[in-house]
Amino acid sequence: MLKDILIIGLTGMPGAGKTTVANYLSQKGIPLLIMGDVVREVAENEGLEPTSDNLAKLMLRLRKRNGPEAVAHLIVNKIKLMKKEDKQLRVVIVDGIRSMAEVRVLRRIGSVKLLAIHGSTLTRYTHVRERGRSDVPSNIGEFDKRDKIEMDVGISNAIALADETISNNDISISELCQRSFITIQNWIQESRL
Repeated sequence: MLKDILIIGLTGMPGAGKTTVANYLSQKGIPLLIMGDVVREVAENEGLEPTSDNLAKLMLRLRKRNGPEAVAHLIVNKIKLMKKEDKQLRVVIVDGIRSMAEVRVLRRIGSVKLLAIHGSTLTRYTHVRERGRSDVPSNIGEFDKRDKIEMDVGISNAIALADETISNNDISISELCQRSFITIQNWIQESRL
């Protein structure tokens, strides 16, 4: 059992700024796991092109086959491997929490705090277009479709039940990162790990 680990889950709709925060925290020395990367790994292993549509269908298929917490189980395996390699590991960031079922799975192996990053639809769509990944929706209609898929898997509950929420509307990247880092530093101090 790994109960001596603090798992910081990042949640929010696509393009809200989760990955920006996750990368910043990683640069600060906190190990990072990305839920979407785990899905992309499965896609690669199955020979699927990592398009937005393919990844969304794969995510739904994994959840249908293995339950709403399917991706969290894959993340738990990665955390266990990290802990095996580094017995001193006390904190890990998990970017891309989409449901409370995933949070419950993570709570089986550690203490979990959930940080929601919020952004308006226009802010998020702009961010998604700027990051230029292979799964970028081609238009706002496709983006709305992706939002619906996210809401159908339970992300709204994860956002609503987060321990803290930071709005990424009308603030700088630096401010978003600083607010997130301060929140997480406080959680680490509270956990006394």
